[in-house]
Amino acid sequence: MEISFLGGAGEVGRSGILLKGKKKILLDYGIKINGTNEYPLPAGNIDAFILSHAHLDHCGDAPSLYHYGSPPTFGTPPTLELAELLIADSIKINIKNHARQRYNKKDAQRFSNKYLSYNYNDTFEFNDYEITFSDAGHICGSAITKIVDKKTDRSLVYTGDLKVSPQTLHKGSEIIKGDVLIIESTYGSRDHPDRKNLEKLFIENIKKIIENKGVALLPVFAVGRSQEILALLEKNNLSNITYVDGMSRKATGIVMKHLDYIQNPELLEKSVDKINQILKPKDRERALHGGNIIVTTAGMLNGGPVLDYITRLNSNSMIFLTGYQAESTNGRKLMEYQPLTIDGKKFHVKNPFAFYDFSAHAGQADLYKYIKEASPEEVICVHGDEESSLDLKDWLELEGFKAHAPHVGEKIKINM
Repeated sequence: MEISFLGGAGEVGRSGILLKGKKKILLDYGIKINGTNEYPLPAGNIDAFILSHAHLDHCGDAPSLYHYGSPPTFGTPPTLELAELLIADSIKINIKNHARQRYNKKDAQRFSNKYLSYNYNDTFEFNDYEITFSDAGHICGSAITKIVDKKTDRSLVYTGDLKVSPQTLHKGSEIIKGDVLIIESTYGSRDHPDRKNLEKLFIENIKKIIENKGVALLPVFAVGRSQEILALLEKNNLSNITYVDGMSRKATGIVMKHLDYIQNPELLEKSVDKINQILKPKDRERALHGGNIIVTTAGMLNGGPVLDYITRLNSNSMIFLTGYQAESTNGRKLMEYQPLTIDGKKFHVKNPFAFYDFSAHAGQADLYKYIKEASPEEVICVHGDEESSLDLKDWLELEGFKAHAPHVGEKIKINM
């Protein structure tokens, strides 16, 4: 089998991995969001598409596959609904901003029509392959994909994005064994802080802002992070002073339909019953009164209601960044103490901010743990910048593994 890396190799974003064996199977097809949309290399005609989860860096260019083709797409049930939400929003934003886009609404509908849903641990057949999804522990519906050649009994495992250690709503990924492992390396160079200590500090600082009659502004990713934060706030009895705005509302509604894909579902259910949904402009005015928490998109401050809130916070308020801030985004500019770009103008943020590493990706120690327990013959490190993927590759080689850290456009042959 030949593996071609169309994106997401030596970089984070626009994931796309093409397997060329008896059939052509594409793993993920996303975009890179860094001020402008960057797309993966063309996939050509494919026989099947497997979608690991619903984040734009993995699903954002999926509809373009249906502009001229009609391959079946395989994924879990929540992934389809969440991907549809993000893709529809992406189309809307790109039209508004006159941004480049490789598909239209009809292509997005064809993508939905060709989607075949499978639950975790269900095995289905495609041609001479058996395919099984397992829980990746990343977000609702995220899946590790195992592909087994029925004739040779050789197997390939693709992790997509994974989180080995537990989160509030996710128990952590299963460790799936296979002959060849394609694994993310986002944090191949470092670990995350202790989760319990981080949560404790996060809640303590939110309470300080609230007691000071400030607003705790929490920019979040609509899919995954917003649900995790809402569950954490409910766990600490803060839901009744929490306001939720932007796409987080719809994303949370979708997750509520798939509670069997998360753990501690009662936390999210109780949160949804207590939180204040922002539906009208006057709701935003009420949310901005001192002593409230606002959970809103976008997580990297590159659009959405968060930009309006940032310009209107009182002096006792604080911004709580909860996720990765890509280069060239407003979130990265804030962390580097640079002015933000809001409605085409420069805006200097006067309120304090803090970054809390609530990453839903495996840290270095968990990547090591996963690979050692999976014990593959060969490992391919993707979805990490050059330093991270090379650090993971170097460690693997020291441990005696055959390892690769490819770049976009590179091809590798494996024994399947």
